[in-house]
Amino acid sequence: MKQLDPGASPQEWFGNELRQLRTAQKMSARVLGRLVQVSDDMILAIEKGKYPSCREDVAKRLDDVFKTGGLFQRAWPMAFGSRDADKKQRDADKTKGESGDVPVQVRSGRILSSDEVPTRPGSEPMYRRSLIQVGGIAAVAPIGLAQEFTRSSPAIPTAIRPSHIAQVSDVATAISGWDNRFGGGGMISGIGSRAMQWSAGLLQAECPAALRPELFAAVSRLGIVVGATEFDAYEHDDAQRTFKFAADCAEEAGDWHLRAKTYSFLARQAVWIGAPDDGLTYAEKGLVRSDRLTATEQAMLHTARARAFGKMGHARETMAAVGQADDAFARAQPTEDPPWMAYYDAAQHSGDTAHALFDLAILANQDPGRAARRFSTAVHGHTDAFKRSRAISRTKLAALLMAKGDPRQAAHIGHDALDEVGRLTSRRAIDDLRQLGSFAAKHPKIQEANALRERIGATVSV
Repeated sequence: MKQLDPGASPQEWFGNELRQLRTAQKMSARVLGRLVQVSDDMILAIEKGKYPSCREDVAKRLDDVFKTGGLFQRAWPMAFGSRDADKKQRDADKTKGESGDVPVQVRSGRILSSDEVPTRPGSEPMYRRSLIQVGGIAAVAPIGLAQEFTRSSPAIPTAIRPSHIAQVSDVATAISGWDNRFGGGGMISGIGSRAMQWSAGLLQAECPAALRPELFAAVSRLGIVVGATEFDAYEHDDAQRTFKFAADCAEEAGDWHLRAKTYSFLARQAVWIGAPDDGLTYAEKGLVRSDRLTATEQAMLHTARARAFGKMGHARETMAAVGQADDAFARAQPTEDPPWMAYYDAAQHSGDTAHALFDLAILANQDPGRAARRFSTAVHGHTDAFKRSRAISRTKLAALLMAKGDPRQAAHIGHDALDEVGRLTSRRAIDDLRQLGSFAAKHPKIQEANALRERIGATVSV
């Protein structure tokens, strides 16, 4: 171990205190990392005084584990607070100069290591931490679970029973339904983070060998759902950590279906944040041993490949991937899919592939009709249970028509999209509206386009 000098810096003092407590309890960095939901590498880096910006919520988790009475949280401003504030200011300054459009980032084929050590998900950031009222949670979860997850520190059982696994699965289903109807922001963020913290803690409890695969699969499923809410709320670092944690759990459970779903989300997120090459790599990793996946899951991953190629403006590769996705979906048998794949129906497939074709129309001047027809199918096929997907497809259809078709028709569809997005807490849906507004601004002489742009501006501050 590196010998620390507690007087050398506030970071080394913080790290020395952490190491002393951990070693006194004969606890490994890996075990501690799981308890506070960060990687063992992060724990070791903090102990060495080498981690640049430990989050305050991690300091609080350390206090909870070691029962320090708030030692680490009190020391956090001295050790890391100024650095965290500096980073936020730099990020804010950077954001001021950015436009609403996300630039395409094309990399030179970087291979993501298959043996990289994924970090565990952190708990909710300070600004998301709040006391959730029982009445709010009861709207999405059974009352027993609502009471459990309003406690500040839900108790971790000493031994796992089937009822604990059922709780994790029920909460995942409830959060997924809320997310699809209303988006990933707002109240749902606090519920998801707290549920993730408790569920990850279950992995440290004594568990019969026969239940271990079910437990890891349930936690993986919850991780996918919580990661999706974080992605939708633009908590991208948290989302990526949570997705990778979910992939870890899926591997431990030996569940190829959950593994495929985690890589599908990692691919979609990478494409969204402007890293399509990474998105393509994640999608390809998800397709490893595709013979073990259902046709629906194969379609989902080929769609992710198409979206990556589309964002890079590669027409031939995009069309080929869309064709592979269509072929796989044509073979789909819903009875073969896990229950949580039921969302991927004809409407979802149409909307997802339309996104790839949209990018071809905008970036590579390809035929916009293909994307428009698929977006229209998605809009008419999504039920109220998937309001966010319907709103996003409607917004993208309006944007496509505004850029490549009839601006007046686009404005009419855009107002309908605004009506729906206004009831969501989805940052993705709002950013799509901003893009629609930028396209509308290119038609200054068309009254309908101007009216739509002004309404978007008043609603989402284009």
